[in-house]
Amino acid sequence: MAERQAPQVYSIAAHRGFADALVAGLLPRYAEDGFGLARLTLLLPSSRAARTLQEAFIRLSGAADESGGLLMPRMAVVGDLDLDETLGPLLDPLGMGAAIPPAADPQRRWFRIAQFMPEACRKLGREVPPPAARLRLAREVGAALDRLQVENIDPGALWEERVAQVLAEMADHWKANTALFHLLVTEWQAELRERGEVDAATRRNRLFAHAAERWRANPPETPIVAAGVTSAAPELANLLRVVSELPRGAVVLPDLDLSMDDAVWTELGSAGDPDGETLLGAGDAVTHPQYHLKLLLNRMGVNRGEVQQWHRAGLGKGPPERSHAISNLFLPPEASKGWVDLEAKERRLSGVRIMNTANPEHEAQSIALLVRQAIAEPERRVAVVTPDRSLAQRVVHHLRRWNIAADDSAGRPLSQTVAGRLFLLLADAAAQELQPVPLMALLQHPYAGGQDAEAREAWLRNARLLDRKLRGPRPAPGLEPLRAHIASIVARGEDGARGWWAEVEAVVSPLLALGAKESAPLSEIVDTLVACAEQLCGTRIWAREDGRTLSRFVGDMQVHARECGPELSLEDAVAVLREAMDAVAVRPPFGGHPRVAIYGLLEARMTRADLVICAGLNEGTWPGTPATDPLLAPPLLRALGVPGGDFRIGLSAHDLAGLLGAPEVVLSRAARNAEGPAIPSRFLLRVQALLGDLLKDYRETDIPELAEALDYAPPAEAYPRPEPKPSSVQRQVAMRATSLDNLRSDPYQFYANAILGLSAMEGLDEEPSAAWKGTAAHEILKRWHENGGRIEDIADAVLAEENAHPLMAGLWRPRLVAALEWVVQEVSAQDGRKVLAWEEKGEWMYRGVTIRGRVDRVDRLVDGSLAIVDYKTGGPPSGKMVEQGYALQLGIMGLMAQGGAFDGVEGDPAAFEYWSLAKKADQFGYVASPVKENARQSGLPLEDFLPVTKAYLDDAIDRWIAGNEAFTARLNPDVPVYNDYDQLMRLDEWFAREDDANEEGDPA
Repeated sequence: MAERQAPQVYSIAAHRGFADALVAGLLPRYAEDGFGLARLTLLLPSSRAARTLQEAFIRLSGAADESGGLLMPRMAVVGDLDLDETLGPLLDPLGMGAAIPPAADPQRRWFRIAQFMPEACRKLGREVPPPAARLRLAREVGAALDRLQVENIDPGALWEERVAQVLAEMADHWKANTALFHLLVTEWQAELRERGEVDAATRRNRLFAHAAERWRANPPETPIVAAGVTSAAPELANLLRVVSELPRGAVVLPDLDLSMDDAVWTELGSAGDPDGETLLGAGDAVTHPQYHLKLLLNRMGVNRGEVQQWHRAGLGKGPPERSHAISNLFLPPEASKGWVDLEAKERRLSGVRIMNTANPEHEAQSIALLVRQAIAEPERRVAVVTPDRSLAQRVVHHLRRWNIAADDSAGRPLSQTVAGRLFLLLADAAAQELQPVPLMALLQHPYAGGQDAEAREAWLRNARLLDRKLRGPRPAPGLEPLRAHIASIVARGEDGARGWWAEVEAVVSPLLALGAKESAPLSEIVDTLVACAEQLCGTRIWAREDGRTLSRFVGDMQVHARECGPELSLEDAVAVLREAMDAVAVRPPFGGHPRVAIYGLLEARMTRADLVICAGLNEGTWPGTPATDPLLAPPLLRALGVPGGDFRIGLSAHDLAGLLGAPEVVLSRAARNAEGPAIPSRFLLRVQALLGDLLKDYRETDIPELAEALDYAPPAEAYPRPEPKPSSVQRQVAMRATSLDNLRSDPYQFYANAILGLSAMEGLDEEPSAAWKGTAAHEILKRWHENGGRIEDIADAVLAEENAHPLMAGLWRPRLVAALEWVVQEVSAQDGRKVLAWEEKGEWMYRGVTIRGRVDRVDRLVDGSLAIVDYKTGGPPSGKMVEQGYALQLGIMGLMAQGGAFDGVEGDPAAFEYWSLAKKADQFGYVASPVKENARQSGLPLEDFLPVTKAYLDDAIDRWIAGNEAFTARLNPDVPVYNDYDQLMRLDEWFAREDDANEEGDPA
């Protein structure tokens, strides 16, 4: 048996470039003639690290070997729980038998812990949370259990004396949460023993211990090197110690600062040293980028003085002085006082630039410009590193401007992918009983419809026809309202809609059946969603990388939900599925630009490029806000020896320190985010403080200025107020009774509606508009006038025919019925007054112009004259508006009645009334008139009402219909009008400007 050697532990300084420097040193040290590096085994932290090293081997093998060929080493992944990676076969060999039990499935653990919760809550006298909350809490329990097990801590240690003392001083809710956690974990571990399984974290620890024991007893003849592993988990640290003592073994650490003064190193605290005062450091020490490396060395039992500097540098190395500057940059608080005595040359960060931008969009555009500028130089590699996934996606989209395909290697949550969104849309549509928004999003999803372009086109045509029908207030839930809309589409000659709807019904009927249940087993919900997804999309939903990830996700869920899944309402199931899918990352396949990479922090470790852009350097993003464990309090975790949330701040600081070693670095941030002003990252503030008066030389200003100007065109000429002048032929259009108001207040609206034939389209699931309510009320009154009967029954029938949503109908119906009953009482109580016509359409030819209108009601008064009645669901127009020549619809109706426009209506109007259904003086319904009856009222005298109306009508015809006056937009801006055409007339571009000009006395 070979003798053990002193620990061979090395460090690669930040400026040397870890991957390239590692490969440059491995080639001469371990390559063998004829075998290359094939006998070497590399232990690496993650699959991403393995790919990074493969790329480094390819780069350097071509430079070292004229043939360009090389046998690569065997690469074994230690695995990263944060990346959901498993151990490779070297550390998890087959045939282990009962020596190390199999790992329990994490999803099954999630469901089982949720099942244990009701009984545990009852034992503790706590209220049992609802099913969705139980699942959410079960996930937190699993995460907390993993944290303990990674540190090799038995959950039973919660009740050890030193930990119990800390717990006794805590608030009651922490004690209750700790007790609940302990009960749930005890139940779960009892089940594991019964099943002969262990948790994944425990199994990893045992595999590490097994490998360490095996290699210590029988050191392998071939070399083993652990490279880039920084996890300080106790069992992994023990394994690394064994590897460092193997005859041909070594451990290579990234960015361990060997130049740091011993006093500064001591200031980082005991860091896991069992002989220290505490198991873990606290405060600022934990957030230092070297803290986790000190913790690892202490757990390995290696002194920093035993660590050697790696003997090679990589192709992409930065300036040597950079490492010293990085060391100064991250000095602990006490040692950083020495900054004031540093000479300028010790504070320089040559090759580093600081870029400040206004907002995330500006930042993304600036980063894209930096990337585009960099890759214009041949063989130059660029890496954008940011923990902000939304910023990464913005950069990806901006790079498409130059046809640069760049993928965010950190991936996207499954819930945000095309396949994931479809799965959740199915669940949403079922939970909302096929309401318009989720239904139309589902039917127009990119995967919905036929496989070929022709079938897809036909599918979308029919979907858009239904979309038009569903515009407006929310209809009643279910299929019946939808079938009525399809019948009306077919009646218009769209025969293809019938077959299309049969396909849609086959998809949505199971969803409706599922939604009709108060609750259902999660397995049944998932099975139904999968079946409907395949019915709607075929196999396309599973075809791409997001579909394959979704397939694995639902496959695991189906298996374990059948055994121990909860029963949920559909609304809860949607939330549970979305949260679970948010935690699953879908990483893009290869195929992007070979010299552009976009990484998250985990993916960026060990990578190197000629230009590294560290983006999103704001507090809360880099570093992220530490998350507090909801079950185990931070002091309790510290007492157990578990790194707290601040520990991750140190990891993100180490990530930045490693990236700062690149030849060229840009540190980027935005002054604002979506919530408002953003606080610069503490790391960026340190850089600025270290540079001091040198900071002005490190500002990157050209690129942000160029980004701002990139989308700017020469200033456009000020858009004038629209004043279209159609030809005399185009002006020959019919007028409606309401057109006079439009022509006098906003002629452009008349032009857009009557001449261009444009009308506003309502949105999906809109609030019921005044027009919709008015139409319903008029239809109810029409039926009552025609047939009599109870007004309540008629209202119910009309609302049912309109497919009004039960909630909307329930809220509005009582107000409507109360107002309609007032109308019935008023009409029935009229003495000698007779209703002649109701909802009567009329047409009147006046001066060669057709004027159309529908009169709500015409009554014959006792003296034989006519009363013109207009129903209003809201308040009637004021008498002041009538005086100014607006709101003359009743006058137009009077003129039409006088001219014989309405069948069966003859005579002269002598009364004009608005019957408002609105509330006044604590009751619904009142009568108002535009006619001035006494000096205190506003309006027009009765004898002037029709003549004035006619005069205004003549004026409008002379100017706009028979004349050539322009249809000026907002001719009288003080008159309230609808805003349907504001965007078409580009109101915001000229209205405020003209207001300002008028205030200054400009005649414009």
